[in-house]
Parts: sequence; C-alpha cells; structure tokens
Amino acid sequence: MSRFSQPDPELTHRLSRRGMLGVAAGGAAAALLGAATPVTAATGNTTGATGTASAAKGRGRPVLPPGRLGIQLYTLRDKVSTLGFGPVFAELERYGYDEVEFAGYTQGSAGPITLAQLKRLARNHGLNPIGSHVGYYSNDPGAYTFAQNLTKVLDDAQALGLKHIGTAAGPFRYGSTVDAWKRAAEDFNTYGAAAKARGMKFYQHNHSEEFSFATDNPKVRLYDILLKETDPDLVYLEMDIYWAYVGQFRFSKRPDGTPAPFEPLNYVLRRPDRYPLFHVKDGESDPSNPYGYNMTDVGDGDIDYQRFISAVTRLRGHRMAHHWQAEHDNPAESFTFARRSSAHLHSLREKC
Repeated sequence: MSRFSQPDPELTHRLSRRGMLGVAAGGAAAALLGAATPVTAATGNTTGATGTASAAKGRGRPVLPPGRLGIQLYTLRDKVSTLGFGPVFAELERYGYDEVEFAGYTQGSAGPITLAQLKRLARNHGLNPIGSHVGYYSNDPGAYTFAQNLTKVLDDAQALGLKHIGTAAGPFRYGSTVDAWKRAAEDFNTYGAAAKARGMKFYQHNHSEEFSFATDNPKVRLYDILLKETDPDLVYLEMDIYWAYVGQFRFSKRPDGTPAPFEPLNYVLRRPDRYPLFHVKDGESDPSNPYGYNMTDVGDGDIDYQRFISAVTRLRGHRMAHHWQAEHDNPAESFTFARRSSAHLHSLREKC
C-alpha cells in the first residue's frame, strides 16, 4: 500500500504518529528464509526457495550483524491494537527479530499493560527494547513530550531499560530559519544531557523535510544546522534511510535551481558515531511521484541495502555499533511485511 495516496503524506504521517504518542503516555536464518516468500537481493523480484537459498550461499558474511535486527512497532500498530503485545512479540520472535523500538507503550493494546509487564514480555520473547519515539513539543502543557514532561519521559524509558530515547518530530518548533533550528538544537542538547545523565542516548529521527533549506538562507541545508549545532556527545541521529533518499530526490537543488546534490550514506560515513539507529524502509523509484518513491516492503524496492549496511558495518569498530529497525508506515499486511523484510535482510551477503 502506498502512503502517497494522501494529499500530504509526510505531514499526515507526522501528525498521526504524534497523536498516537500523546495517547501512549500513560529460528535460525535458514528456517526463517524457508518460512518467508523469498526475495532476491539484486532485483527485488520474488523467486523460488531454491533460488534464494543458492543466492545466499557461496558469498561473503551476512550483511546484517547478528543480534541487531529490530522493527519499529508503529509498523504493527494494527496488530498490537487487536491482539496485544504478547502475540505480536511471539510473531517477531518467530521471524528472527532481535529488537523492538516503541512508538508509545500502549498503541491501543488489547487490555492494560504496565511498563514492567511490557519489558518482561519483550524479554520473554528474546526481544531487546532498544528505543522509543516520543513527541518533541505540544501546545498542551500536560502533553507527553520532551518539552512538556521530560522527567516522565525519561522515567518511563529507564523503567523499560531503554538505551535510546528519541523523537520522530522534526526540529521545526520555532520555524525553518537558521536561528530557529539553532534554538531547536539547544532544546535537543538539553534533552540529550538529561538522557545521558541516566545512561541513555537522545536521538532524532528524520523525514525528508530536514534536508530542505533555511528560509532565510537558501544556501544552507537545515539538516547541516542540526548536525553542527547539536553536541555530538549529547544528541544522536536515527537515519530513516527511505526518507533520506526522498530528501535527496526532493532537495538536490536549491530553491533558485542551483545544484546541491548529497548522498545520505555519506552523512553516516563522515560521522558514524552519531548514528546508533537506522530505519530500514524501502521504496520503488517513481520520478512521477513528488516524493520520488513509493514505499514498499524491504527487498521489493530500489534502495540498495546490501551496499548501505555493508558500507556502515565495514567501518573499523562499527560492525556491532548500530541497530537496524525495519519499518513501513502503512503496510498492506503488517505481519507479512515483518516476515518478508526480515527474510530479505537476513539473506543479504557481502560481496566477495
């Protein structure tokens, strides 16, 4: 299912996720591949089981580091709301996932659940709660956001044993000027310092608009302000790889039409320590789409994850330093997405 049938899909996504977060206050690889519809890494086309098995043999080590595949639970919100966390976690365990990233701690779950129960449930299914998305700010002083309830947000994250706590909201609180983003960076530094004091890392998850240009200085890319003005010891980034490539499609020219090309992977390779988390989404290239891509299951699109993940994990000391979270904003069938995406990512091998 394409989320681009919406009039403004990115805005719709941000608003829907924020609304959900506000409410949320209160085995082996071979068996995995055999259970899933196989997908070839090179073409993204489905194949028979024999074809995928042979494609995975005789090649280098797995691209995906062991123990580092997670999923953003926003993807499975429909299943959590109808089945509850337990059955969802059981399926993720069966599909070979190692970690989960929360998008709220209820997600309309069938029946009440405490943070202690949620933590125990995840652990019982071999899933490490690695992070969570929380709102940045709100006009409601009682809202469950970093700006309004920082202590409560960090208390909850600590109760779950999270190592990362972040936001999927863009730094647009004060506008899109250079100074506006410097002010947002100050906010993030504050949240990062508070998180660090509790042994956690604060992070921000991008969409494509972060790669646009400052309204008062169209030569300056907003994302570059965020990187420059946030303290690298306090503020980290979760690159949503799909949205970064949408940003590349949308903002490789400045407003006056002059070229401003960039490669999302290069941001990571220049500052790998700043990117502990990634969102692994895929998209079929579609130049007729104003966003350049149609979101699809991982392995069915045109983003080269063999290249991207290998480039990061081959950096000295970085094989096990990052966490890779599969996600789809509106999957046609969320369990199918989770199963097929895991199978594809586990099948990838480094080129010899």
